[in-house]
Amino acid sequence: MNARDTARAPTDWTAANQRLLSAEFARIKARLRGEDEAATLARLERCREELDPPAAIDQLVERFGLSRFERDILLLAAAVEMDSEFGALCAGASPSGQRPWATFGLALAVLPDAHWSALTPVRPLRRWRLVEPTDDASLVNARLKLDERVLHHLAGAGFLDTRLQALLQRVQMPPTMAPRQQTLAQALAASIAEAGEPVPVVQLWGKDRHGKRDIAASTAARLGLQLYAMACEDLPESAQELEALAVLWQREAALLDAALLIECGDAAPPAPALRLVERIGGLTLLSVSEPVELTRRDIRIDIPKPGVREQRLLWEQSLGGRSSRYGAALDGVASEFRLSARDIHRMGADLQRAEDLAGDPVAALWSTCRSLEGRRIAGLAQRIEPVARWDDLILPEPQKATLRQIAAHLRHRPTVYEHWGFASKGGRGLGISVLFAGESGTGKTMAAEVLAHELHLDLYRIDLSAVVSKYIGETEKNLARVFDVAEDSGVVLLFDEADALFGKRSEVKDSHDRYANIEVSYLLQRMEAYRGLAILTTNQQKALDTAFSRRLRFVVNFPFPEASEREAIWRRIFPGATPTADLDHAKLARLQMAGGNIRNIALNAAFHAAQDAQPVGMAHVLRAAQSEASKRERPLSDAETRGWA
Repeated sequence: MNARDTARAPTDWTAANQRLLSAEFARIKARLRGEDEAATLARLERCREELDPPAAIDQLVERFGLSRFERDILLLAAAVEMDSEFGALCAGASPSGQRPWATFGLALAVLPDAHWSALTPVRPLRRWRLVEPTDDASLVNARLKLDERVLHHLAGAGFLDTRLQALLQRVQMPPTMAPRQQTLAQALAASIAEAGEPVPVVQLWGKDRHGKRDIAASTAARLGLQLYAMACEDLPESAQELEALAVLWQREAALLDAALLIECGDAAPPAPALRLVERIGGLTLLSVSEPVELTRRDIRIDIPKPGVREQRLLWEQSLGGRSSRYGAALDGVASEFRLSARDIHRMGADLQRAEDLAGDPVAALWSTCRSLEGRRIAGLAQRIEPVARWDDLILPEPQKATLRQIAAHLRHRPTVYEHWGFASKGGRGLGISVLFAGESGTGKTMAAEVLAHELHLDLYRIDLSAVVSKYIGETEKNLARVFDVAEDSGVVLLFDEADALFGKRSEVKDSHDRYANIEVSYLLQRMEAYRGLAILTTNQQKALDTAFSRRLRFVVNFPFPEASEREAIWRRIFPGATPTADLDHAKLARLQMAGGNIRNIALNAAFHAAQDAQPVGMAHVLRAAQSEASKRERPLSDAETRGWA
């Protein structure tokens, strides 16, 4: 069939369907008038030969299992709505002559193969709400009203029932899919086709919300079905409303050749969703985070997000011929982020449109990925802007070498884990878990900033003292929320105040000690499996149990800075735009304070100088240092400040 035939085919079918419907009305008119039907039957046969696929009325008969008498009741009720002659014909055929509409009594009197069960609630006409008695008269004399949706379907107009449009969303075929998800959709469609009736419920579970929807749409399309999605939270709670919804949907599924996807997000499916799944027939798919128990036969499929190699392939597809401009950065974002195929397709299109405006396409790629995933972790942790650079970090060379080694481990994970096969040996131990130990202000947070900036990642701080709960089991839940969101977000996690959880708790003295050990083990387990960088900080390394420390890949000790290191900090602490006068960095280095305290002193000294409308001098620094010392309740010694002013 060429393009012109394809465009004309629906109109041709609609016109042929209308001709057959008109012939059916002529047949029923002859019945009402008591005339011979031979001519109308011959016309019907000619009209039926023109139709492929079958007429709408014949599709209804097949899909709802209507008897010949029930078929004619539908046509009689439709004719009254669509043909102005039928009102008078019905009135003339009724005993009173005053009922210009279709009634069950009229149908019993004039239509062939009549049976009393046609209008019982369990038969298709009323079970699927194709027609309904509309007044308080006896069933025989009540007006038979054809549902408007069915009326339009008989006329050849196919559309979703208006009562369902606010609840359902049409799901189109995805523009691209990961190879593994394409394979899953193909296998799922084959399994459903072989399963027979009743069709099993399909539970698509896992974290890839977009992937589950894409697989559902691809599976439905392979089975020749349209897919509609409904959110769990939109389902009515009352049994009566839920039953009405179930009937309307099943009727739509039959009229439109449709399948239903019920999406429950991260929450467990509510009771109405489970009742609906158990109630309706046809292909129903349930999108959940974890599978649930059903009385119906089901198929359960875990839908993971695309892996590193698949993400790299999806990026190349979405960027087309421009993918080479991004080089190794595509390996980086594929390793750091867990993005769905749909996210990558959309972001790739955005990057192609914006590429001419972006001075640095690699920076734009990283920024785009961070902006998407950062929104998902916001609210669970505090974002820290990673402004520090390697030159800002004043540390002994061994500690700097270890930090560069951490960065190298993160940068070369795709090579070691994916290309060299370590990931295939299991997920445990693939996370990069680090302990930063040292007094407050010695540079632990700054080192985390340097690593995040080096790796083009966002840095989020989690205060463990706020996460730890006195209620048994709550700490693990709090940690799970953080890791579950961060797992896909490509962020550096900085767990501050590790002492709140990592004290010497290995010796079990009571139930709280036992659960404290469980909490520690859970955190370490999640850190070992976390695909990104997770950093613990502590001011008291000696308080940590050595059994816990051994499970960390790196431990970096941040010593209190020596005089030479403090002098280097002082030389760099004031921004270039800050006016200074006669600052003696060697004398300032005698001050026994760590880098964090030095920064506080420099900032306060700048405010003192601004208030005096002078450049920052030693006197301003002295006033700020005395204020900082009072916070620590340790007065400055004469040896520290001799000769400052």
